[in-house]
Amino acid sequence: MIVTRALPPRLGAHLSPEGLEVAVLASHADAVDLCLLDRDPSSTDGWSERRLPLEGPVHGVWSARVPGVAAGQHYGFRAHGRWDPRAGTRYNPAKLLLDPYARGVQGELELGQAVHGHRLDAEQDERGPLPDPTDSRAAVPHSVVVDDRFDAPPVPLPEVPWGETVVYEAHVRGLTAQLTQVPAELRGTYAGLAHPATIAHLQELGVTTLELLPIHASVSEPHLVEQGLTNYWGYNTLAFFAPEPRYATAAARAAGPQAVLTEVKGMVRLLHEAGIEVVLDVVYNHTCEGGTDGPQLSWRGLDPTVYYLHDGGSPARFADVTGCGNSLDFRRPRVVQMALDSLRYWAEVVGVDGFRFDLAVTLGRGEEGFDPDHPFLVALQADPVLSRRKLIAEPWDVGPGGWRTGGFPAPFSEWNDRFRDAVRTFWLVDPGQAAHGRPGSGVAELATRLAGSADLFGYSDPPLMRGVVASVNYVTAHDGFTLADLVAYSHKHNHANREGNRDGTDNNRSWNHGLEGPVGASSVGMEIVPLRRRSIRNLLGTLVLSAGVPMLTAGDEIGRTQHGNNNAYCQDGELSWLHWDLSPWRSDLLATTQHLLRLRREHPALRETEFYLGRPRPGHDPRPDLDWLTPQATAFDHDRWHDPAVRTLQMIRTARDGSAVLMIINGSLDPVEVTVPPAVPGAWQLLWDSVAEHPEDLTDPDGAGANGAGAPSPGTVLLVEPLSMRVYAG
Repeated sequence: MIVTRALPPRLGAHLSPEGLEVAVLASHADAVDLCLLDRDPSSTDGWSERRLPLEGPVHGVWSARVPGVAAGQHYGFRAHGRWDPRAGTRYNPAKLLLDPYARGVQGELELGQAVHGHRLDAEQDERGPLPDPTDSRAAVPHSVVVDDRFDAPPVPLPEVPWGETVVYEAHVRGLTAQLTQVPAELRGTYAGLAHPATIAHLQELGVTTLELLPIHASVSEPHLVEQGLTNYWGYNTLAFFAPEPRYATAAARAAGPQAVLTEVKGMVRLLHEAGIEVVLDVVYNHTCEGGTDGPQLSWRGLDPTVYYLHDGGSPARFADVTGCGNSLDFRRPRVVQMALDSLRYWAEVVGVDGFRFDLAVTLGRGEEGFDPDHPFLVALQADPVLSRRKLIAEPWDVGPGGWRTGGFPAPFSEWNDRFRDAVRTFWLVDPGQAAHGRPGSGVAELATRLAGSADLFGYSDPPLMRGVVASVNYVTAHDGFTLADLVAYSHKHNHANREGNRDGTDNNRSWNHGLEGPVGASSVGMEIVPLRRRSIRNLLGTLVLSAGVPMLTAGDEIGRTQHGNNNAYCQDGELSWLHWDLSPWRSDLLATTQHLLRLRREHPALRETEFYLGRPRPGHDPRPDLDWLTPQATAFDHDRWHDPAVRTLQMIRTARDGSAVLMIINGSLDPVEVTVPPAVPGAWQLLWDSVAEHPEDLTDPDGAGANGAGAPSPGTVLLVEPLSMRVYAG
């Protein structure tokens, strides 16, 4: 029996003392059935189905209250209505549809005719493709009711200030799949991510914020399934409220979605108890239903002309500004509502600390393209819960006007691709060109990124309001080369993806140092190995010590390689997983990363949150907060900034407490004499030199001491090694 309500309940399926409250948006449907599914060994597909018509629609929502339903109940919807693909409607009650608000998902997707609303034999009539009568119940994942009414509240958030934040981007499975200190049954799972061994690595490394690649339930694209591959990264969302079951322990998967959700919440709680934040990479720009003729799993069968952006033509076709076949239409209030409801659920119920928005420009597209005052972005700024979480935008998509780095409003921070490109160009592309006698690009672009990218993020009302923490600096991410591969490959090697090496970017800005790929045990190429390692340290040091928020990619601290694959999205195996058996040089690199992050924590001049003014801050130290100097310790003039032959500079950053840090960068292929500038008080103490393979090997190359004790006096002339950087404290 269905009991109706005076007011429609929340969208989704929610348990109450009176039973199951269920509501679904299907504003263009003529009728919607709630389908309650129970296991039935006597049926051909192992399931029996009870169909209950929902009441409505009220403002496009169909709803009911159903007594006697408990957690663990499988369910779905069947929507009745007009079949007219040319007009964009594809109602087909033969297709069991996943609840867009499902908090639990169980079962596998079996691609084929059954999961498509239209016939795949290309027969058409005046309306377009013909509807397919095959029932999809046995071929699609089911929605599952979960009960979180009595869960313990999340522990208090770590609330790490942006100025102290160090982001670590990782994949749930890849991080611990081969970490032997984690019990075998927990490796590659949510529970393994929160195991003491994993937490110890994160804490000893010095990261504060774990950014997880998507953990929303997802499925693999048809072309991957045909090749026997899977979508490892998970950017192909099936359910925005349900965690991905593949990353749960076998015990939790066997127990069902309620146990999977409990494991996710437990992971977040344990990481919080260790002081580590959890940020989720979320994909609200598109869904797993593909292009116009893709499978009919959820949104396409419920309300396709509301959920999806269309090109405005006839016959109706999906618009695609994501490169994934479809784009959710954030001009529609119901789409905005779904994204906000999902975000609040993960923030309030699961307890995560923030979100990184994949292809975030799509989420801010209005009638005239991207709008920084888009209702969705305004809602995030105004929401009492979400505005206090960490919000990070990937500030581009593939549509018209899609590159918008610096264009998002506060409190957003943004991935800074200009930082990535500048650092790779200075340390890799330019030296590679110089080795063949070609000119480089000078130091102006690198200096701008070192100082926090005010040219990108300084435009606000009032000006400079967002500060340097608006810039999430990175040299590598999940897509592209790893740090170790940047210095070993000049070309992508994506043959394992079975796309003829056509996938992935060709704009790698990498340098193999003269030999493509790994150097073997023979003497051939051994002379370039030390320089490759120094280049890694230069990239890493520039990342960690620049103004802004540094983001490390998991495994870069231990020299992880993907053997030249720069698009390992479909590689769920050893090619993508971290290898924890550390050779001596990888152990040295780990120690170097820990040392650099320790320097960042200990020196306020490396953790400034506001933009630099290039002059003394009122009421603080009389020295300028930022000073650029030539190797001769004189001021940079206009001509030097724009001279592509200039490859050496000194940078002094002074904190409000009077402490200062000096960075000396030599990007040339020759040693350079550098005159030490004045320090207050007295002398500069050497903290790090990228020439050192291990921080404990650090010696003052000018004979002033060892282990960071060197203190060259102002006016001392130092000989700085080619392609190296030094850091001093004053």
